[in-house]
Amino acid sequence: MKRPGRFPEGFLWGAAVSAYQVEGSPLADGAGPSIWHRFSHTPGLVAGGETGDVACDVYRRYADDVLLMRELELDAFRFSVSWSRVLPQGRGSVNRDGLDFYERLVDALLGSGIRPVVTLFHWDLPAALDDRGGWLNPDIADWFADYARVLFRALDDRVELWTTLNEPWVVVDGGYLHGRLAPGHRSSFEAPIASHNLLRAHAAGVRAYRADGKHAIGLVVNLEPKYPASRSPEDLAATARADAYMNRQYLDPVFFGRYPAELAEIFGEAWPDFPAAEVEAVRERIDFLGINYYTRGVTRDDPAVHLVRVRSVRQKRHTHTETGWEVYPQGLTDILVWLRDRYGSLPLYVTENGAAFYDPPEREEGTSDIDDPLRVAYLRQHLRAARRAIEQGVDLRGYFVWSLLDNFEWSHGYGKRFGIVHVDYETQRRTPKASARFYADVIRTRGDALDK
Repeated sequence: MKRPGRFPEGFLWGAAVSAYQVEGSPLADGAGPSIWHRFSHTPGLVAGGETGDVACDVYRRYADDVLLMRELELDAFRFSVSWSRVLPQGRGSVNRDGLDFYERLVDALLGSGIRPVVTLFHWDLPAALDDRGGWLNPDIADWFADYARVLFRALDDRVELWTTLNEPWVVVDGGYLHGRLAPGHRSSFEAPIASHNLLRAHAAGVRAYRADGKHAIGLVVNLEPKYPASRSPEDLAATARADAYMNRQYLDPVFFGRYPAELAEIFGEAWPDFPAAEVEAVRERIDFLGINYYTRGVTRDDPAVHLVRVRSVRQKRHTHTETGWEVYPQGLTDILVWLRDRYGSLPLYVTENGAAFYDPPEREEGTSDIDDPLRVAYLRQHLRAARRAIEQGVDLRGYFVWSLLDNFEWSHGYGKRFGIVHVDYETQRRTPKASARFYADVIRTRGDALDK
């Protein structure tokens, strides 16, 4: 039997977080509020009434966290910038103290031999811009480009990998269609407008980088391979709609300069007649694509479901995470190969992959780590799936586990733990889990530890 190969030389091993989920101190040192600060402080919108006011206190503890990353032998750290920490009004005057925080973080990472990977927008739009329409205002593409230029000019001499947006589908589906996430809107008429303006902002950010930047910039999308629940014509059509809505809606404009035809059917009278030149302008060359993968969708036609008219069929006797997502590693291989086949061979990174499982509240006596066997198994299986994609010719350049730390998990509050490092939210004590040690072994052996 052929022994699986190691991951390629230079493969980037990292972990990821986002600003509002870990930083805490959201209004410190001149920062302005974000829509997530507003949303979490609105009663009834977040489990337990919890907020990101403290989170993991990374704003004050980042130096110790960088030392922990070095201990875990990470090559890279993907984090996002709080737009309203740098530009309290979303545009105009720069908050020097806020920008200095990210300068210090980048310098600390580089001093420990860890590459910073910066995401410009991970859901926390400045509240001041939301007051002006947020992602529904067409001017936001220019606002985003202006914000991006501030970061490029401050950090591009030290940051070599940039991403514009994180998961625009979640921003729109959760924030503008179903209201489960900030800013909490529920409108099928608003959703396609917000999607379009997010993509316009992405393209404007890429153009700004081409003028000022010297390295690489890309986009991060969450993808979920869709499989039909049966071979009936109805389920096959439903699967195509689900794929267009979640996956192709945010990729076809970037690579082909057009939206999937199914979107007009899905949204009906709510689908705008976007000018062709405006959609074509979204097709700006990117240097790489980031993929956030968590699960698959087994899809069945259901006319009773609003808008997309599909439902996902729960797979019995399969492992599911605490967020209800099926553990399906093969889906990672499938989506990476699909990307290569549909959009051509370009550098790819798995920018998020991980799982929330129950973790013991503290380590067992006589051990140094918290035992999380389900997460260890999850990472082993998904890293093997990533390796299979490489063996099939996919140009996969790196993998970032979600997440480095247990953190504020949006509307779930602190009830879902994704971290490979446990956080005691009362004391802020960090304790590596067994999954952290396992991941360090994988990094150290370039994948050999997956086969032990």
